[in-house]
Amino acid sequence: MDYHSPYFFGYLIGLIHLLGVIAALHAVFTVRTAQGAIAWAMSLLFIPYFTLIPYLVFGSRTFDAYIQARRQANREMHVAMADLNWRPWVEEALTARNSESYAALRAMPKLGRMPCLANNQVSLLIDGQATFDAIFKAIEAAHDTVLIQFFIIHDDGIGRELKALLLRKAAEGVKIYVLFDSVGSHALPSAYIQSLREGGVNIRAFATRRGWFNRFQVNFRNHRKIVVVDGMLGFMGGHNVGDEYLGGNPRLSPWRDTHVQVSGPVLACLQESFAEDWYWAARQLPPLILPDTYPDNGVLCQVLASGPADPQETCSLFFVDAIHAARERLWITSPYFIPDEAVSAALRLAVLRGVDVRILIPSRPDHRIVYAASSLFAFEAVQAGVRMFRYGPGFLHQKVVLVDNEVSAIGSANLDNRSFRLNFEIMLLTVDLAFAAQVEAMLQHDFDQAREITPEDSQQTRRLQQLGMRIARLISPIL
Repeated sequence: MDYHSPYFFGYLIGLIHLLGVIAALHAVFTVRTAQGAIAWAMSLLFIPYFTLIPYLVFGSRTFDAYIQARRQANREMHVAMADLNWRPWVEEALTARNSESYAALRAMPKLGRMPCLANNQVSLLIDGQATFDAIFKAIEAAHDTVLIQFFIIHDDGIGRELKALLLRKAAEGVKIYVLFDSVGSHALPSAYIQSLREGGVNIRAFATRRGWFNRFQVNFRNHRKIVVVDGMLGFMGGHNVGDEYLGGNPRLSPWRDTHVQVSGPVLACLQESFAEDWYWAARQLPPLILPDTYPDNGVLCQVLASGPADPQETCSLFFVDAIHAARERLWITSPYFIPDEAVSAALRLAVLRGVDVRILIPSRPDHRIVYAASSLFAFEAVQAGVRMFRYGPGFLHQKVVLVDNEVSAIGSANLDNRSFRLNFEIMLLTVDLAFAAQVEAMLQHDFDQAREITPEDSQQTRRLQQLGMRIARLISPIL
């Protein structure tokens, strides 16, 4: 074939436009929002040369291959559970039905795939030192199985401490499973992974590009942070494994983050979430452990695992439901504030109801484009009556929600489109007066170290900065 022939270029242009038409039809049928469907369809029809490849990467909103893997994992888990006492896991706690605060979250029993369970013990781990001290202490005492999942693992000081500890426990005969996200941990050297494998540690990358039809699925990330030790003690929250989470990055230090330590029946749900993700990466299940008995009293908890394999936008709907449930107070902390229309409308309605709505965001950027988009959304929220604050001492990375006097949620989900629709996230919802009081005290201390954003801040922003903010907002759905 003569590649310099005008016929060749004519055929090539025709093929590109045909693919653009096919992709545009796919967008019309699959993109969840009307605005997104129109934007993709029009650009694919008229400028397919520039939009076909971006659509392959960013256009999909459902991770279909993971859905199939999840079904198989669940079937195998049911077989594995046959000889275990999983009754507290598969039955909703009666206490939940008698909780007025939990009842206010009217969609939560059906929104989450996992039940609300009683008799759990939960404690706050504030900042990196407390978090990693507790995690390392638990792993050091492990006798049977350790499950570890992080979005980011670095080969730095804390990363090498973790590696040395895992190698030592593996040598003692403890079964260790480590899962990391291939995009978040892209800088992790292969030597780090290989040394763990050679030492008997089962370590895998969560890679969404597995298989031919998923080769362009780089937009989905596994953002969950989970540690479960011997089925008895669990950890989840905002920390990844890296020195910056201990204040090692001078530009962002001191790093402000929150984790929780939890024990009780809800650990079965953490193990289920880990097992589904591990099955996708390894096509086999890790060991599932559940004690026979639990204490008779404790905190009411529900694990909310969300992601692009869900039949609906679980994470976004969780925030909407939590905001609508607030009657007196709604405090949220998030490093990224890029709400969608549903969340923005819910926040405005909460203000109109007289709810004390406060949102704490960073004063220092770790991603400048995200920071610019967040700033514009923050100015608009202030105009709607939401009290927005910027945390002063260092970078704020915690993801915490406090509703009224009894309900709190801590985990990995940010208040942005990526967490709403593109990332695999996990949150721990708690219903308990005493624990909520601890969360309130922690957040009050954070607000005391923050500066409130005023309408004048928006007016004092230079025109060029405002232009940058608006451009950043245009690409906010993929940030």
